[in-house]
Amino acid sequence: MTFNVAKCSALVRGLFLLLLLSLLLTGCVGGKQSTAPAVPGAEAPADSLKAFFSLTIYLPDGKTQDLDAVLFSVPNKRYRMELTGTLGIGVASLLWLEDGWQMVFPIEKMYTKGAGYMVGLLNDPSLPLVHIHQVAGLFDGKVLPEKFEVKSSRDTVDADSVAMKIVEAREMSGRHFAYAEKNGEVQWLEMPGRDGSRERIIIGEYKEFKGVKTPSKISFVRDTTTFLDLDVRRVNRGKPFGSGTWRLNIPRSYKLIGE
Repeated sequence: MTFNVAKCSALVRGLFLLLLLSLLLTGCVGGKQSTAPAVPGAEAPADSLKAFFSLTIYLPDGKTQDLDAVLFSVPNKRYRMELTGTLGIGVASLLWLEDGWQMVFPIEKMYTKGAGYMVGLLNDPSLPLVHIHQVAGLFDGKVLPEKFEVKSSRDTVDADSVAMKIVEAREMSGRHFAYAEKNGEVQWLEMPGRDGSRERIIIGEYKEFKGVKTPSKISFVRDTTTFLDLDVRRVNRGKPFGSGTWRLNIPRSYKLIGE
């Protein structure tokens, strides 16, 4: 079966966000309508945020696709992302919970699901896996891992002859990464990809949203190829979310990707 991810599904790459968004494909739902379990409590805690942003996806055939997106986030616990295309038509929905995730593509009438913090399609270059906590954390101003060990650092200058520090580090999980810092702001974060490629998040600009300095222009690059740009427009914090935010319906007529 051929699934046109490049036209529709690719929107969630990084996500995602969606985006946003790291998956390991699992089995199908069956013949009846599937609903993600509701999370007790309709209101979001104070550390929740709602981010509005746009995406530019660079497709393998050289074309681009522009989308609008909204992220509902209770950091490290649950995320909901909605992506829309022309005229506000829904293109994809993502629901990530600690016990699993679901992603639905209503135009294609297809869905995928799985578990874990990596979101995307395994072995599909048009929708590569992205780290959901890492992507969502960017909207909360968190660029670097929460805990890591600095292995080495060196001073250098950028193209404008401004002093910059390059840091080599290791996460507590053992994964190595590097980042560049200038004037107290992280300029890029680089780490090895699952397939051995070099993956880099480049931050082109910071803005302050509700008192939190947040990356507002972000590019995701694999080796030398940019596959996703994010432009953050607005971030609200501590707002209540309706209970329906954490419920995603999948009509039984929809097909599981890969079947």
